[in-house]
Amino acid sequence: MDIRAAATLVLVKDTAEGLKLLLLQRTWEAVFMPGYFVFPGGSVDERESSGREHAIGLRDADIGKTMSLDEGGAEYMLAAVRECFEEAGVLLALDQNGADITNDHPAHGDRGALFRGDVTLAELCRHHKLTIPLDRLAYLGHWVTPPGPPRRFDTRFFIAVAPEGQLASHDGMETIDHIWLSPKQALEDHRSGRRLLGLPTIGTLRILTDFDTTEALMRYAHANPPEPYPSKPWPAVKKGKPVMLEPGAPAYDEAVKLDPEGEGATHAEIVPGEPVEVAAGVVRLTAPNPGMMTGPGTNTYVLGHKRFTVLDPGPDDATHIERILEITGGAIEQVVVTHTHLDHSPATTALKARTGCRVYGQPAPSGASQDQAFAPDEEPVNGSLIETDAGTLKALHTPGHASNHLCYLLMEQELLFSGDHIMQGSTVVINPPDGDMKAYLESLYDLLSEPVRCIAPAHGFLMGRPEAVIDYLITHRLAREHKIARALKHLSPATLKALTAEAYDDVPTALHGVAARSALAHLLKLESDGRASREDETWNATAHT
Repeated sequence: MDIRAAATLVLVKDTAEGLKLLLLQRTWEAVFMPGYFVFPGGSVDERESSGREHAIGLRDADIGKTMSLDEGGAEYMLAAVRECFEEAGVLLALDQNGADITNDHPAHGDRGALFRGDVTLAELCRHHKLTIPLDRLAYLGHWVTPPGPPRRFDTRFFIAVAPEGQLASHDGMETIDHIWLSPKQALEDHRSGRRLLGLPTIGTLRILTDFDTTEALMRYAHANPPEPYPSKPWPAVKKGKPVMLEPGAPAYDEAVKLDPEGEGATHAEIVPGEPVEVAAGVVRLTAPNPGMMTGPGTNTYVLGHKRFTVLDPGPDDATHIERILEITGGAIEQVVVTHTHLDHSPATTALKARTGCRVYGQPAPSGASQDQAFAPDEEPVNGSLIETDAGTLKALHTPGHASNHLCYLLMEQELLFSGDHIMQGSTVVINPPDGDMKAYLESLYDLLSEPVRCIAPAHGFLMGRPEAVIDYLITHRLAREHKIARALKHLSPATLKALTAEAYDDVPTALHGVAARSALAHLLKLESDGRASREDETWNATAHT
C-alpha cells in the first residue's frame, strides 16, 4: 500500500476563555476515520509546487532543514494552507498590499473551485494577487499511519494563528461540523466519549495544553521543531537470514534500541527458551506456549546481575521453569507477578519450592481462568516500591484486563513491564465480570502520567513511543464504544446479540461470540457513565447517549 504525503494545519486563536483551536468533524461516510474530529488537512497535491512562486517568508531549503527533508518542505506547507481553505474556509494569505485578507475578499468566492480541483492554489493567488506567508506556519509534528487502516498517510503537522478577519466554516461534504475548543476541553470530550479523536490529534492537543496564549505557543513551536519520525528500514536477522525491518514492524523498535548502530545483530523473531537482554540487567525469556491468545508465548523477565528477580514466571511448564533456574543459577531472590491468569503466575509455586524466593503480587479473584494456588508473601498496591538488583520497580495498579493486574515500572530505565495491560499486535481481552472496560481505560490514562520510555509487554517485542501506543489503545476502544452507542441509539431497546451484530459488522460472524463479551464490557461502561440502561436481557439508550 502506498503511503500518501499529507499535511495538516492547526488553527489557534486567543479568546477571553484562553487559547482555542479549530476542529472539523469528518463525514460518517468517509472511508478513513468516519465521524472523527480532525484538524484541517489532506493529501499533498502534485501541483503544489506551482505555488512556490507565491510563497514568501521562508526558503524551501530552510523549511527542509527544519523538517529533515532534502526538498519539498514548502509543498507540505502549501498543501496545509490549501486544505485549510478548502475544508475550513480560512485562507492564510496576504493581499497585494501585504494585509491579511478578510471574509469579504473575492478569493473566498473561489473556495469551491479550489475544492473541486478546477483551480490550483497558485492560480488562485495569481488571479487575486495574493501571497502565502509561510513564516506564519510553524512545524509541529510528524505522523505516519501505522499498518492496518484502509489508507496510510505520512503527515506533517503545522500550526498557525487564525487571521482575525475570517470566519471558519465546514465544507458540508468532507466535513459536517466545526467547533473551536480549548485543548483541555477537546481532550476531556475525547475521554468522556463525546468526541472521536485520532492518535496524532490527541498527541498534538497534549502539546497545546501547556500554553495559554498563541504568542507563547508560536514562539515555542518555531524554536522547537519535533524530532524526526523513524522512517528508514533497520537491519535484523530472521530465521538465520538478514532482513530489513520497516518502521511499524513488530520488531522494529526493539531492533533500534538494542542495535543503535544498525549492525543487524538483533533477531526479528521471538524464540521460546532463547534469552534476550532487552535492557541493562533485564533478560526476556519466552515460555513455549504460543497460541491465539498468547502470540509467540508469554514473556518472563529476569532482572538482576547476581541476585535475581523473576517477573511473570509464566505457566506451569517444566521446560520453562528449568530454563529460568538455569539462567539465574537458582539465585532467585523474589518473584513478581503482574496478574494471576494461567499463563503468567503458576510457575511461581515451583520456583518458590526450589529457591525459597519471596513472592509479590495480588491474590487471584474467583474464576476458572485464575491461578487459585498463587500465594503471595506481599501484596503490592499502587505506588509500592520493590528493590531489585537491576533497579527499583514501582507497582502500578492497572485493573481492566484483570481486577488484580499490576504493571511495574523499572524507574531508573523508565521501562514499563506492562503484563497483559498492553500487548503487542492485538488488543487486550476485557471479559466481565472480572474484566472492566471503564477501569481499563482509566488505567491507561493513568499510565500516561508515568515517565515511560519503553514498554516490555508480556506478549511480543519491546515497544517504543509509549504515548502513541497507549493513545492507540484508548482511541481504538473509544471508537468501538462510539459505534456501540450509535447502534444502541438506533436499535434501542435491543439485546446484546443484536447490538453485537451491528457494532461489530466489521468482524467475521464466527467471532461474534467473543465480540459479545467485549460489547458487554462496553455496555457496562456506558451504563456506569449514565449513557445506557438495562432491563433483564434488554439494553436501552438514555438521553445522554
